Amino acid sequence: MPIRLIPDDTNIAFMKYARWALPASLVAMVASILLFFAVGLNLGIDFKGGTLIEVQSKADVADLAEIRSRLAPLGLGDVEVQGFGTPNDVLIRIVAQPGGDEAQQEAVRKVQDVIGLDEYTYRRVEVVGPRVSSELAQTGTIAVLVTLVGVLFYIWFRFEWQFAVGAIASLLHDVILTIGFFAVTQLEFNLSSIAAILTIVGYSLNDTVVVFDRVRENLRKYKQMVIGNLIDMSINQMLSRTLLTSVTTLIALFALFFFGGAVIRSFTAAMIWGVFIGTYSSIFIAAPVLIRLNLRPDSVAKPAASGESTAG
Repeated sequence: MPIRLIPDDTNIAFMKYARWALPASLVAMVASILLFFAVGLNLGIDFKGGTLIEVQSKADVADLAEIRSRLAPLGLGDVEVQGFGTPNDVLIRIVAQPGGDEAQQEAVRKVQDVIGLDEYTYRRVEVVGPRVSSELAQTGTIAVLVTLVGVLFYIWFRFEWQFAVGAIASLLHDVILTIGFFAVTQLEFNLSSIAAILTIVGYSLNDTVVVFDRVRENLRKYKQMVIGNLIDMSINQMLSRTLLTSVTTLIALFALFFFGGAVIRSFTAAMIWGVFIGTYSSIFIAAPVLIRLNLRPDSVAKPAASGESTAG
């Protein structure tokens, strides 16, 4: 017997609550955009340039205060020293040095000379120059935009134009609120954060497509049903599957968040946020758009002669 978190006879009037959910989402999106410009993101080395040095103390516990006192006289600007993972693991972040890549390499050598090899083992050194960081920021933005455009054409081809607009509205909602999440929490925004946004887009799209597929199937079965009631019925039919997917994904993400260490914490935090808003947007953003665009049974293409599989 399949696992069901929701009874088969569940009948929640989602579209009734959507009249409040949509305005609330619009307010949250505007607030996220304002926060992005007013507060900004806590950009990591990937986007603002600099040096990341990962060291491991040979003692049981690393002395972070001592490391800071050794680095302070070097005059390297803003230097962050933080523990992560085990008590003897340390991350040292140095802002981009004026003078290009050679100055960055010189900063690394100064740090290595001061800390030495007797007490610490060097595990990773990453140097990102200002030019490279600018290219990474541009490439990451293009990746997100290309993904959204690709989704638009895929859904348009797979379903109808109303479904494509609904999917894009949902994905824009998720991307903007995720950026707002980073602006509020000030978690480090780096390349893994771009990967998290793209993963959230994929997760949200999958959930939206599942709901849309059931809506399209029901449109062919119940041609006289009011569109709002039909969408409610379709969401309720897929609710157990949606929640089961979300819960199992969250279990894995929470394990990574609490036990995966500081290096992947911003990624997993964004993904946890993304699961919640992705599930929310597929119900309260994507589906109501179909109503506002006057979707009707006669606008849905007939299935091909060979038949089409539906989500179940």
